[in-house]
Amino acid sequence: MTTLKQTKNKFRKKLDRKFKKEIFQMLYKMFCVLPINNNKISILSDSRKKLSDNFQLVYDELERRHKYEYFLLLKESVTKRKRYLEIIKLAYHIATSKVIMLDDFYPMIYPLKIRKNADLIQIWHAVGAFKTFGYSRVGKVGGPNPNSKNHRNYTKVIVSSSEVAPFYAEGFGVDINKVVPTGVPRTDVFFDEDYKNNMNQKLYEKYPELQGKKVILYAPTFRGNGQSSAHFPMEQLDLESIYEQLDDNVVFLIKHHPFVKKKISIPVEYGDKIKDFTKYPSVNDLLFITDLLITDYSSVCFEYALLNKPMIFYCFDLEEYIESRDFYIPYQDFTPGPIVRTCDEMIQKIKDLSDVEKVDYTNFTNKFFEDLDGQSTERVADLIESCMKSI
Repeated sequence: MTTLKQTKNKFRKKLDRKFKKEIFQMLYKMFCVLPINNNKISILSDSRKKLSDNFQLVYDELERRHKYEYFLLLKESVTKRKRYLEIIKLAYHIATSKVIMLDDFYPMIYPLKIRKNADLIQIWHAVGAFKTFGYSRVGKVGGPNPNSKNHRNYTKVIVSSSEVAPFYAEGFGVDINKVVPTGVPRTDVFFDEDYKNNMNQKLYEKYPELQGKKVILYAPTFRGNGQSSAHFPMEQLDLESIYEQLDDNVVFLIKHHPFVKKKISIPVEYGDKIKDFTKYPSVNDLLFITDLLITDYSSVCFEYALLNKPMIFYCFDLEEYIESRDFYIPYQDFTPGPIVRTCDEMIQKIKDLSDVEKVDYTNFTNKFFEDLDGQSTERVADLIESCMKSI
């Protein structure tokens, strides 16, 4: 028997859907009769609840240059409910902002027609491109409907290099002329020696048990089609073998993708050598104290390559991943480090690389980074300012 509470919840969910779609889009059209505020920037995200990474860096640079007006609506997930007042404000500010900035998938904005003298700029959170996404995945499981409106209304998309611009144009379904190789702001810290030294000091102060150790960071991407289905097969890590076979001067850090909600269970007796760093907010900062990176299909390999330290690609499901996701570049041709298929192979490769401190990734970084100068933030800010000044 349906209770009164269940009936109310069902009604609220139905009203929420109606408000997020029909009412929101109607409000946006109404607010479009108002003039655009040529000094206002809206910053929107459905994957972070506070300014950080690219958003924070660009915001700080813009603040240094000029006092713009800002509207921020940041949610940690696409499933996080927006209150009705937030939705009304969102419609108003999107309709009247000169520039709207996104950093990830933002479904509410895609049905909207962006006003003629405004810009919708995708400040994409990841660096480079090698695994297919968006419209490059049409026809695959989890791929979009070819008639979808998702992403297509971007007026500008920033990328790390002209090499990957065609991939982003295809993935987002936009003209390649809208894809701008400014570089990605979050990579600027890799060219800032003071930042790197300060971050090392802060990390060692917070985690003194890491100092003097060889730090191995395992940072794989998630499996699944997105936030709602994200998972990782934890059984692919043989924690007992890792603990027993790695030297006592090694610390093995595990940082899963933030979409993966299930926590890895590390037995207490392994805690001195194997640690879960999934909740640490910035994987980039961890890279500075990392001596060896182990990843799979994650874009973290692009940032780590800037440090010219060794990495291993542990791909236990490569054929399955190729079939379901695929790559713009054949995976074996792309990876700048050795590929291993089992946990035992991974452990052996760690031992093989135990004395390797530096490698040369020049060819790789020259391909995926337009400018290796640490000034991507300034170029993105220049792009936004030019949009703010456009008539």
